[in-house]
Amino acid sequence: MKKNIVVLSGAGMSAESGISTFRDKNGLWENHDIMEVASPEGWRKNPKLVLEFYNQRRRQLREVSPNEGHVLLAKLESEYHINIVTQNVDNLHERAGSTRVLHLHGELTKVRSVADEHAVYEHHDDLHWGDTDVQGNQLRPHIVWFGEEVPAIEEAIPLLTQADLVLVIGTSMQVYPAAGLVDYANITVPIVYIDLNPAQLPSLPNPITVMAKTASDGLREFIALLPKLLGN
Repeated sequence: MKKNIVVLSGAGMSAESGISTFRDKNGLWENHDIMEVASPEGWRKNPKLVLEFYNQRRRQLREVSPNEGHVLLAKLESEYHINIVTQNVDNLHERAGSTRVLHLHGELTKVRSVADEHAVYEHHDDLHWGDTDVQGNQLRPHIVWFGEEVPAIEEAIPLLTQADLVLVIGTSMQVYPAAGLVDYANITVPIVYIDLNPAQLPSLPNPITVMAKTASDGLREFIALLPKLLGN
């Protein structure tokens, strides 16, 4: 039986592909105040600005490709049962070949009805004010904004409880509820944390390995250590 590896990935996972991290040190996202483009209040105040912001992100996504880190994770599926739980809204994990990807914060390539959060549609082009679902309700980006529930957390928790190893990669581990997912892993399960500027992890009883590396460099080292980490 294949060992279960759960990957918790964040913005650093896609940085090598040319996608900027979610929030710069100045608190802006692509030169926008985050609350203007990633909150229900921003949507109510200026929906056209929000739509154009995500149209630009969607266009950017079409211009970039999965990096070596994405590809290495996808290749691991031949030997291990890999579940990726990502805070990223891009589709680079899927484009690299990963087949089990859970997006905590939504997906750029999907939109949903403002009247029904479960009415979700694939959408790869620009989205405009006046684009509606079949009932005539405006469509919005399928993104979890600040102040909104993160329903996919409930799907992620069982994955962590069944993990044989947890790989945290490219995330500051400061954004909740995603940062709290490591707490659901069994205390004997090894945790590997790859980040170019790793944050201080919460105090955990698990055996922890920290690699201050990019996603690609760290994953190459991780794969070499994997048999030892899993006791093979």
